[in-house]
This record gives sequence, C-alpha cells and structure tokens, in this order.
Amino acid sequence: MARGKGSRSGGGGDGIGDGGVRREAERVRTARRRKIGSTRWLQRQLNDPYVIQAKKDGYRSRAAYKLRQIDDKFELLQPGQRVVDLGAAPGGWTQIALERVQPEQSGGRVIAFDITEIAPIGGAIVVQGDLFDDDAPAALRDAIDGQADVVLCDMAAPATGHAPTDHLRTMTLGEGALEFACEVLAPGGAFVVKVLQGADEPALFAAMRARFGGARRMKPAASRSDSTELYLIATGFKGAE
Repeated sequence: MARGKGSRSGGGGDGIGDGGVRREAERVRTARRRKIGSTRWLQRQLNDPYVIQAKKDGYRSRAAYKLRQIDDKFELLQPGQRVVDLGAAPGGWTQIALERVQPEQSGGRVIAFDITEIAPIGGAIVVQGDLFDDDAPAALRDAIDGQADVVLCDMAAPATGHAPTDHLRTMTLGEGALEFACEVLAPGGAFVVKVLQGADEPALFAAMRARFGGARRMKPAASRSDSTELYLIATGFKGAE
C-alpha cells in the first residue's frame, strides 16, 4: 500500500489526481447486450479517481478512502484495539483498520464480518454471517474475545432504486448495528455507521447521542457527490445499560 502502517497523513491529500496531472476520461463502447445504464456505471468506474487510486494503493475498494478520511478527522483507530468491521466485503475498510491497529505488532484484533464471502485478508479475522441471525452475535463475540474498542458499519442493502425504500432498509441495518455495538463495546468505545439521508436518520442519530458522549455527522470527500450516504460517528460509549 502507498502509506506506511499507522500513517495518519492524507485526508484530502490521498494522491487522487496524480499530482494535478489531468487524465483523459476513458469512454466505454456500448456492447450489444449491455444496457445503457450499465455502460454509464462502468464508464464512471473507469474514470473515478478513487477507483484508480485504490488500484494503485492496493485497496480492495474505493470505500477505503472514506474510512481513512473519517479516521484522519476523528482518530478512532489506534494500535492494540479490538475493531469489528460490519459489512466488510470486499475488505477496503478492513485494510485501513489493519494499517492503523497493526494487530500483528500490537496484539489488537480486526474482525471483518459480512453476509457474503470475503477473500482472506492477512492479519484480519474473517467471519461470514448475517448480523440478524440468532447465532451471528455470539460468533462475533468469540472472534472479539473480549470487549470491542471500535465498531464500524458500512453495511448496505441492495438498492431498489426507490429512495424511501432504500432509506428504510439502510436505517434498519444501522439500527441493528447500533444495538450490536452497544452489546460489545467497552466504555469509551466508538461507533461509525453509514446511513442514507432521510426522515428516519435523525432518530438513529439521537439514539447514538443518548448512548455515547458525543456524535457527529460526516460526508467524506470520497463519497460521491450525488450519493445521499452519510456517516454517523459516535465516541465515548457510556457503557451497557
């Protein structure tokens, strides 16, 4: 990867744009069986500076820069911590957590959890399951082997294209993640969750403020400008009720 382990430099300076050199946009020819929408998505991917940089830096997804930018601002991840990454596939957030927790040197743990299979990530404990299954929380607690210091949640429901439905489904995932976080976090711990802006977001934000010392909203620079995604960051967990 481009930066050394534990490095907090970057933020806005992620190397995106290759030192100001303008890169000609790549165009995708519409294949006979490819829908116009699929062609547009592929063209956007090919020309997305974060996708391009992720390939150069060895990250599994452009989403890695979202967590890096969040952590550069809030400094949540530290060597020696126990960190749970919910909705980890394909592993971009887990890679950032590994860089900063350095489990092999510090004795910390990074657990990558997803309903879909995740290819092994050196240094991480990979657990496959559905957070809403009865046995999933117990499997995660076994992997944590104690209390967690940070719970990350970048879970997303498959998009339907109907904004209110997508909002509600994402909020349900966020609420489940908060419930789990409050069961496993150590006092003083932190929680990060992705939501979609909408009518139910303030209620989740208020619930986080009630259980933590403070909560903030952030839309990282790596989030696409046309996306309604937002990240809620809570710190100073008050402890189990």
